[in-house]
Amino acid sequence: YTLDIERCDLESRINNTTHHTDQNGIDRLIVRRGLPFTITLHLRSGSQFEAGVSTFRLIVEIGPLPKEQSGTKSTFSLTDSALKTAWSVSTNSPPGNVVSLSVSSPPDVPIGLYSLTLDQGQKVKLGEFVLLFNPWCAKDAVYMEEERDRQEYVLSQAGLIYKGTTKRIKASPWTFGQFEPGMLDICLKLLDENPKYSSDADADCSGRRNPVYVTRVISAMINSNDDKGVLVGNWSGDYDDGVRPSHWTDSVAILHQWADNCCQRVRYGQCWVFAAVACTVSRALGIPCRVVTNFGSAHDTNSNLLIEFLYDEDGNDISDDSVWNFHVWVDNWMARPDLDAGYDGWQASDPTPQEKSEGVFCCGPVPLKAIKEGELNLKYDAPFVFAEVNADVVEYVKLTNGRMVKMGGSSIDVGHFISTKAVGSDERHDITHLYKHPEGSLQEREVFERAKHHHELQQKGEEPGLKVKIKVSPDMDIGADFDVFAVVTNNTEADKTCRVMFYARIVSYDGKPGANCGFIEDLTMEVPTGKGQGSFVLLRLLGEPRVNQKLSAQISLQNPLPEPLQNCFFSVIGASLTDGKLLIQNVGTVGPKQEAKYTVEFTPTSTGSRTLTVDFDSDKLSNIKGYLNIEIKE
Repeated sequence: YTLDIERCDLESRINNTTHHTDQNGIDRLIVRRGLPFTITLHLRSGSQFEAGVSTFRLIVEIGPLPKEQSGTKSTFSLTDSALKTAWSVSTNSPPGNVVSLSVSSPPDVPIGLYSLTLDQGQKVKLGEFVLLFNPWCAKDAVYMEEERDRQEYVLSQAGLIYKGTTKRIKASPWTFGQFEPGMLDICLKLLDENPKYSSDADADCSGRRNPVYVTRVISAMINSNDDKGVLVGNWSGDYDDGVRPSHWTDSVAILHQWADNCCQRVRYGQCWVFAAVACTVSRALGIPCRVVTNFGSAHDTNSNLLIEFLYDEDGNDISDDSVWNFHVWVDNWMARPDLDAGYDGWQASDPTPQEKSEGVFCCGPVPLKAIKEGELNLKYDAPFVFAEVNADVVEYVKLTNGRMVKMGGSSIDVGHFISTKAVGSDERHDITHLYKHPEGSLQEREVFERAKHHHELQQKGEEPGLKVKIKVSPDMDIGADFDVFAVVTNNTEADKTCRVMFYARIVSYDGKPGANCGFIEDLTMEVPTGKGQGSFVLLRLLGEPRVNQKLSAQISLQNPLPEPLQNCFFSVIGASLTDGKLLIQNVGTVGPKQEAKYTVEFTPTSTGSRTLTVDFDSDKLSNIKGYLNIEIKE
């Protein structure tokens, strides 16, 4: 019984609201995996649906070459209820010409842009939809139990990034803007531009079921060292052919510039810019994410867990290793079924291009627990991240004859005040305890020694633990006695007493075991720009903030210097406030002790908590930032 379909309503308004994607808009269907969504078929006059009589199949496909076996294509028929482990469709619609269908996806299918087709022998395309990771679904690998955490790490479009030194920690506002117009499509484009997609599109699309895989792709694609990635890193101080890293205040402008210019690299970024853009992409795709700053952050270039400061006899620094005032990366929340139990939760990932991982400039994800406990054999890039927060510092002088003389060192210089924005407030949340035991404690030293041990084994291609191999003599003959050897390798940190048992059975040519033939047992065995001139931006709201009504904010900054500031600009942006645009106002010259003022007008497009971010730049003062949290009402 063929259905004559006049149109299909993907019910975007209802579905997007239910799936926590309505901030993306309601003009197209965007849903999260593991949660049903509803579509409505409107049939032409004379055509009628009747349960048990009308038969059809739905087909969902992702990628250019979808296949059933790789999970990038699925064909399924009407069932009585939703299935939990496969795509399914069900309906409770009575006979008539309007059919409401409930479509369910499993919580572990690839994320991305899908096509939806109805097959009755003749195929009719019903439309397209975007499927995202689902932190609200207990069976999804990115599930977060607390709603306040999901609000912060998935839905919040603004945040704070910590910079400075251990003695002067400064919070800078950043607009992530993951729900601003065009952002989701750009984030999906970023996935399609990665080299793995170019080499095997279907395998890459299939891999997008796994947040570990997607996080590694994001880490690689935010930098542009070896692909068509987003940002170029620059620490030289010369930014004449691009944008000074400290000028950026939002991810939206960066990602739009990349996408609107045929994926040409955006100049320039430094660690906090790389991390902030990675956070935007992660949250857009549904992976919970936070930006993390480590003060006194080590860069271990030779992977020996030591920061070796090397000087010649004249005192010149000839080191490759370094300790940065601060370094910024991201934590992503996910389960790790690829590892032993106990390593789910926050995973560190670093998109700043420093060292290669499996031949690509990316880093992580690696469980914070593995870093804290020195388990450096766990994926991915545990030794590098461990060194960032817990490396020892050693100082050497290299004599003219080549001999190295140790001059000093420290085990407490690296990894302090590891910081991220607190959930639901603008306070700094110290998470050092999640990365390491208290500095200088016995536990911390034990972990460092364990990490060294595991890393040495890893460098040799060995794994920690007790390993047993069975070997037989090479000259054994059929029908004659032969020697059997148990080679036991102890890759632990302590002596072990092992009970070794030899147990032998006959095996026939077809692999079936036969009778016992022997049994023997024995006992044997990381300062940014800005010098603290005492200048700050003041923001004051003019009017009552209501959705779709024009609102003004007065912005002012006093020149603290005894000389004029030239070429003064205010830059303003806010997710769901400035329509995704960076508003720039030239306020000219500001005399000594005078105020630069600007009244900005904007129209909020959605309700809820929003953040207006301001950046002030001039010839003598730059990177002066401020922000205002605004609660938008109906």
